[in-house]
Amino acid sequence: MGDAIAFVHDLTWSDLPDAAQKQVELSLLDLIGVGAGGLATRLSQIIRQHAYEDFGGAIPMLFDGRTVSATGAALAAGMTIDALDAHDGFNPAKGHIGAPMFPAALALGHEAGVSGRAFLEAIAMGYEFGSRASVAQHATVPDYHTSGSWGAVTAAAAGARLLGIDRDATRHALGIAEYHGPRSQMMRCIDHPTMVKDGAGWGAMTGVSAVKLARLGFTGAPAITVERAPEFWADLGSRWYVQEQYYKPYAVCRWAQPPMEAAIALQAKHGFSATEITSIDIETFHESVRLAMPNPTNTEEAQYSTSFPVAIALSRGAVTPDDISDAATQDADIQALSNKITMKEHDTANAVFPQKRLARVRIKTQSGGDFHSDWHEPKWDHTAPPSEAELRAKFHALADPVLGRVAADHIEDTLANLIALPLTALSDQLLRPINASTTNGNAP
Repeated sequence: MGDAIAFVHDLTWSDLPDAAQKQVELSLLDLIGVGAGGLATRLSQIIRQHAYEDFGGAIPMLFDGRTVSATGAALAAGMTIDALDAHDGFNPAKGHIGAPMFPAALALGHEAGVSGRAFLEAIAMGYEFGSRASVAQHATVPDYHTSGSWGAVTAAAAGARLLGIDRDATRHALGIAEYHGPRSQMMRCIDHPTMVKDGAGWGAMTGVSAVKLARLGFTGAPAITVERAPEFWADLGSRWYVQEQYYKPYAVCRWAQPPMEAAIALQAKHGFSATEITSIDIETFHESVRLAMPNPTNTEEAQYSTSFPVAIALSRGAVTPDDISDAATQDADIQALSNKITMKEHDTANAVFPQKRLARVRIKTQSGGDFHSDWHEPKWDHTAPPSEAELRAKFHALADPVLGRVAADHIEDTLANLIALPLTALSDQLLRPINASTTNGNAP
C-alpha cells in the first residue's frame, strides 16, 4: 500500500524511459482524436446536455465550451470518448485505462491550473497505476466489471496528484472511488448493447468526486485492490505498462477485430468480392461470440457486434466511424452479408484470452471457392504496435473532419511541446466549442 500511494505522488517525468514518455504523448493524442470523433454521436449529445443541465460549474466541456462542474466535465468527456469504441486498451484488463482517467485528469488539471509537466506526469502515473488496479480487481472479484470500476480508482489517483492532497487523503480518495465506482456488468452490455458502454464516464466522474470529497475530509479507506493485493504492485517503477497498451485501427470492440483481420487477409489473398460470398464461418473466443448482433439498429449495437463489422470490412476494406453510425446500420447489403456469418467458440482461442485475441475464418464463394485463414490477432497490439506515423494519421482521420486541419495540427504541436508549457496551452484548445471558425480550418 505504501509503495502505491508513494508512487501516486512521487513519480517524475525523468523517471520514465524515453520510449514511455513518447507513448504517453501518443496515447493522449489518440484519446483526443477519439473524443473528437465521438462528438457527433447521440450518446455524446445526450450526456453533454445532461451535464449542462445538472452539473453546474465553471469547467468547459470537451469540444463543447458550455461550463459544468469538474465532475460533470469528466462524465461528459469520458462518455464522449467511450461513445466511439476506438480508444486504447490493456489486454490483461479486458478494458481501457485512458478513457476514464484522462477526462478526470483534464478537468481537475484545468481547474487547478497545473503545468503541462504536472499533467503529463499524472497521465503517466495513471497508466501505470490503472494497469495494476485493473488486474488486481479482475483477479479478486467474481464478476467481470466495466473499465469504469477500476477506472474510478485510477481517476482518483490522478486527481489526488493533480490537486496535491496529502498521502492520507489520497488513501481515502482511492477508497471512496473503489467503493462507489461503477461495478457495472460488462457482459450485460455485450449481450444487450446500449449507451451505458464500458462505464468510462461514470468512472471518471466518480474519481473526481472521490478526490473532492477526500480533500474535504470525507473518509473511505481502504481501497482493497490497492492495499490488500500487494502481489500486483511489486513492479511499480520497473515495468512500464504504458508501453503495453494496444491501439485500435477500427472503431468497434476489440473482440470483433481478429475475425475482421482474418477475413480481410483471405480476401486480399484470393481476390473474391463481398457479393460472391455465400457463407462465412468464424472460430474465436467466447467473448467475441457473445457479440451476437448480426442486425444492429444503432451505433452502439454495431460497435458491439462481431458479424456486422466483419461484413463491413469485407465490403469496404476497413471500418470507419461513418460505417457504424446509426444511419449506416440500415445498409441492406451489409446486413445481408452479416447474416451469412456463423460463429462458434474454439478452445485454442479461449485458452489464450485475454492476453491474446484470436480468430480464424472460413469463407465460401459462389464459384466454389473454399478459403481458410490461419489464426489472426487484431492489429496494433503492443507486441506489434503501430508506428508513430500511423497513430498520428489515425488522430487526423478522426479529428480533422470535426475540428479542422489547422486546429488539429495546433493540438498535435502543443501536445508535443506540453512538457514546457502550462496545461492551459492544450486544455484551452480542447475545452471550447466546435464552431464554424474551427471547422473551416482557421487557426484557434
